[in-house]
Amino acid sequence: MKTSSLIGSRGLRLMADIAGPPHGPAVVLLHGGGQTRHAWSRAFGELAAAGYYVLSFDARGHGESDWAEDGDYSSDASVADLRSVIATLDRPPALVGASMGGMAALIAMGEADLPIASALVLVDVAPRVERDGVEHIRKFMSANLDGFASLDEVADVVAAYNPSRPRPRDPSGLMKNLRRGDDGRLYWHWDPRLIDTRFEEHLAYLKTFEARMEAAAARIAAPTLLVRGGQSDVVSEAGVTAFRQQMPHAEVVDIAEAGHMVAGDRNDAFSAAMIAFLKRHYPADAPR
Repeated sequence: MKTSSLIGSRGLRLMADIAGPPHGPAVVLLHGGGQTRHAWSRAFGELAAAGYYVLSFDARGHGESDWAEDGDYSSDASVADLRSVIATLDRPPALVGASMGGMAALIAMGEADLPIASALVLVDVAPRVERDGVEHIRKFMSANLDGFASLDEVADVVAAYNPSRPRPRDPSGLMKNLRRGDDGRLYWHWDPRLIDTRFEEHLAYLKTFEARMEAAAARIAAPTLLVRGGQSDVVSEAGVTAFRQQMPHAEVVDIAEAGHMVAGDRNDAFSAAMIAFLKRHYPADAPR
């Protein structure tokens, strides 16, 4: 694995981990809001081991990527960044996007004039999302903007948000999602201005935004898989039913013991479903 910087829209620097055979079929991993590229750590390694050329990058304003000087964290900005990354590849990759990353992938593919991706995996995100689930995420990200005194405090907050996942005995792994401020306190590793643009877009204009995603979905002919967390409060069974109507060719896998953070809750089941789908529709051993 190597870590490199990619160039997003308007020259914004995006930090990425890259692994796998350079001539293998490319897979781009797009994490959710408030996460970093490390959210994919296990799936990232399994894809590379399966023969895929994998790129996992921190979204703008997240992790080690640049913060937007103008505070633009809209979906349009995320889509523009993704298109810049895809333009560096010599063939259309498969896109795997969770939540915020899945929205960007869906819109980028559905609004493109020409095919820009060979396959799409949506991780607990669909054109129709539940308001309560989106509000749950917003409240979690809006809280504790004044930081934390210790990793144990962070672990308590994460456990309260996702009580179905066991609290880690060693919370040191959480540092991948944190930065230490000049005051010595720990802060989430994302720009707080993300709350002002991303959630304003998704909550205040959700009907319009859903219509945009539905229109994008209707234009996507590439093989598509929706991996839903069975305990998700973001994608409901009704949302899945609507998705099947919008994309009749899409496949759906339900991970019963996972919530919205599917890859983190049940990485084994998630990776198995994702890699099996890619092997059928975008195999690593096919002639290129």
